[in-house]
Amino acid sequence: MVLMMAVVVTAAAALAVGYLLGRLRPWRHAGDWAADQVRFTGAWARGGAVRQAVVVLVHVVTAPRTSWRVMRAPGAGTPVLAPVRDPEWVANRTHHDKGGTT
Repeated sequence: MVLMMAVVVTAAAALAVGYLLGRLRPWRHAGDWAADQVRFTGAWARGGAVRQAVVVLVHVVTAPRTSWRVMRAPGAGTPVLAPVRDPEWVANRTHHDKGGTT
């Protein structure tokens, strides 16, 4: 009788945990976070070695096909250059840039 009760309680707990995991979808949130970190973080050195390892591990676990494709892709050949600002922008403003209507 006690064994049967333990089985029922264990099954109910497993069902509840499965339901909660299905509703909360932590793997999807972790995968989205890792994809954003890989895509938008910029320089890898910014976060340190531990952060890099966590991001890569979470990305590989949550999106193995994407991770494999990213790892096989060649690196970017030319860096994107930042736009150069005009030091004389104040002198070159038009009436419209100053807040005028025409």
